[in-house]
Amino acid sequence: MISIKVPTVGESITEVTLLKWTKPEGAWVDRDEVIAELESEKATFEVNAEQAGTLHHKATEGDSILIGAILADIDDKATKPAGEVAKPAPAATPTTPSTPAAAMAPMSSAPVTSIPNNVKATPVAAAIIADKNVDTNQIKASGFAGKITKVDVLDALNNPGKIQFAGQDLFSRNVRPEKMSNLRKTISRRLVEAKNTTAMLTTFNEVDMTGIMQIRKQYKDKFKEAHGVNLGFMSFFAKACSIALTEWPTVNAFIDGDQLLYHDYADISIAVSTPRGLTVPVIRNVESLSMAGIEKKVIELAGKARDSKLTAEELTGGTFTITNGGVFGSLMSTPIINIPQSAILGMHKIQDRPMAVNGEVKILPMMYLALSYDHRIIDGRESVGFLVRVKELLENPALLLIAKDPVASLLEL
Repeated sequence: MISIKVPTVGESITEVTLLKWTKPEGAWVDRDEVIAELESEKATFEVNAEQAGTLHHKATEGDSILIGAILADIDDKATKPAGEVAKPAPAATPTTPSTPAAAMAPMSSAPVTSIPNNVKATPVAAAIIADKNVDTNQIKASGFAGKITKVDVLDALNNPGKIQFAGQDLFSRNVRPEKMSNLRKTISRRLVEAKNTTAMLTTFNEVDMTGIMQIRKQYKDKFKEAHGVNLGFMSFFAKACSIALTEWPTVNAFIDGDQLLYHDYADISIAVSTPRGLTVPVIRNVESLSMAGIEKKVIELAGKARDSKLTAEELTGGTFTITNGGVFGSLMSTPIINIPQSAILGMHKIQDRPMAVNGEVKILPMMYLALSYDHRIIDGRESVGFLVRVKELLENPALLLIAKDPVASLLEL
């Protein structure tokens, strides 16, 4: 019998949470096969079988387990079952009808159209939505990660104009206690620590996104063909910030006791929202990356964050952070510093607004920018100067190439 213990994942981490078993009790597992997913204060990680054999659980999903404790046993003397073992049929649930053929029969005679790509729904729910032409804005999703279930759609049909919480009757007063995850505890602690230990202040500006949007429109197809990734906004902002950080080094510095630690490189953290909470993976040496290199790294880290595959190394060591509330529709916000960093840039929604240009009113795609900074180390001149420089670089994307106006460089000005 082989005991699988919870591995050490960091010097300061003493316990983890068992998120889920990927192999059921009594199942046969091969060597190095993933058997469970654990969550620490900083990230989630997988546990692999050290030997082939029959798996025996020693904890249940949701349990907090100490580092070094036994997570599972593997009977390595057991005999591997012949052939593939059929998975047991799922029990009847609100989202899995006990008689699928009967449940789907009424819909099979009606033409089924697709639902919007940004709407997440189970196959049965998607079919009902398409068949009944249900407005998805009127559906309260109760599935994992905001997925719409069959019950959610039927509730919306039976109670038009009335919103119901998951599995609850109208006028319910139910309160559901739920244990806070280690990741959420860490987020909570760090945000409070940032508010209580820094002299945080926020300065605002706005940027005309016309130039960047024209570049993306003109070159997006060629860029995708050449590099295999889309040309997004994050690469422009990351590159602009890396240039501005070289010019305003205090924004890229930390306070360490009675010393200031300056960084001669730009490791930029990007805030990524996941079903389990906010994670902030780091893009290393942004100043040395191309636009395509930044975009590829953004896609890689965002994908790992959503799949809970980020390592502790990928979540530590950033010198500056960019967060994009605009993807959720935020027009303006005051982001909280990601300690021990000294500043964070907030991107927001692009919105057409009337602007005065050379005495004329023009409609331009504008975005508000917010820079929250630690006033203990960064003065007003530096914070405003940094944000103005980022604005200048974004409104004149050609400057991102050499950080100077090409004509001024030609004239050696």
